[in-house]
Amino acid sequence: MNNKTGKILKIVAIIFMAMTTAMNLLGGAGTSCVAFSSNVGYRMAFKELMEVRWLYQLLVVTTVALGIAGIWSTVKLIKGGAKVYKTALIILVIGTVLGAVHYFTSVGLRGKGAPANVKFYINLITLIIFLALNLPAIRKYVDFSKGGSGKSGKSAAAGMAAMVIGIITLTVFDWAAPTHTLNGENWVYVFYAPLMVFGTLFFVGGLGAIIWSISTMFKHEMQAPALEPSKIN
Repeated sequence: MNNKTGKILKIVAIIFMAMTTAMNLLGGAGTSCVAFSSNVGYRMAFKELMEVRWLYQLLVVTTVALGIAGIWSTVKLIKGGAKVYKTALIILVIGTVLGAVHYFTSVGLRGKGAPANVKFYINLITLIIFLALNLPAIRKYVDFSKGGSGKSGKSAAAGMAAMVIGIITLTVFDWAAPTHTLNGENWVYVFYAPLMVFGTLFFVGGLGAIIWSISTMFKHEMQAPALEPSKIN
């Protein structure tokens, strides 16, 4: 392994952190239908959960708060800092625990855990990735205390992370439909406007950041003085 591989692993970790953050935010918002909805039909469809509705209300609040903390943590991972890795690790541990509680409670009461299982698995996978990056053979090449390679490196990492969040948000109407459809109505569309606005902003903003990063690096390469033949030897 070398420093270049370490930088790639760092970007992959940031992207997974962004993806986990998006799933926590969407999962928390999606659970609000069960936790707070007054719709009789929807409450009857999930009548097994009504006795522990307080737990789902608590999961909504804590998971959304964790998602907000995840946004802050992702930004810090990109910028770099002394404690950003430990902070991200704490957020992932809490997210995995909350995801497990949600998942296994749903399985115990309903016999199935979707879509809570997806949120639990992505938290767990990202946690494993971050733990692996702390192995002695890897951690010396993956340094979260430092930011990306200049503004262009940070912009590329931030852009890819934002695009991942945008894609997940914009496609939620399709991948969440099987578990959020009642009497032929897809309840995800209740949040259509905010999901479309935020998803589009993240995707377009991320794409713009990547384009800016590429153009900046290309500009620097074009402006770099060519080596004279006499100096090559």
